[in-house]
Amino acid sequence: MIMKPLRGLYNWTMEKAAHPHAQGWLAFFCFVEASFFPIPPHPLLGLMCLAEPKKAVRFAAIATLSSVAGALFGYAIGWGLYDTVGKQMLEMLGLAASFPAAQCTFEEYGVAAVIFAAATPVPFKLLTITAGFMEMALVPFILASLAGRALIFMTVGILFRVFGAPIKRVIDEYLGTVTTLFVVLVVGGFVALTQLASDEGETPEATCAAASAP
Repeated sequence: MIMKPLRGLYNWTMEKAAHPHAQGWLAFFCFVEASFFPIPPHPLLGLMCLAEPKKAVRFAAIATLSSVAGALFGYAIGWGLYDTVGKQMLEMLGLAASFPAAQCTFEEYGVAAVIFAAATPVPFKLLTITAGFMEMALVPFILASLAGRALIFMTVGILFRVFGAPIKRVIDEYLGTVTTLFVVLVVGGFVALTQLASDEGETPEATCAAASAP
């Protein structure tokens, strides 16, 4: 459910699906959502794909690449502007209290955490800012963002392109669940590999405690 104060902003965003420059608006919303905008772009992408299924893959590609570019902007905020901009931004979005937990999660799971946030309803902007703050290596961050965003956006685009408008009901009912389960499996694999390869001197609990400490 969307909170009442955001209803007007949500409706305004959805109106852009019928705009003559809808693709530009889609790119814009995907970019800003990955760093600071509160409304997810997924419904806008769905409406555009529903209106023109033959262009669905193109729309999905625009959404994916624009969101990854926005993720880099979020990373830059966390890396160089957290004290002056990032902290206030998270407070405005109601995510400030979640930042220590995001640090903990990122410290434990790294790339897997970025993929999970990019492909699920977890606020992606929280992880992009956290990744910059934690100075994650840039190439793994970009690849993880691309993998997660492509998983959710390109799946929608391909399904609409192949099956057309009738697939909307299936997507609405099952895509979130299926995507989340798939990402859980991917993340589980990363975690298992990390545990096998990690040194015995530091436990995840200790790492988490260090990341959450003030």
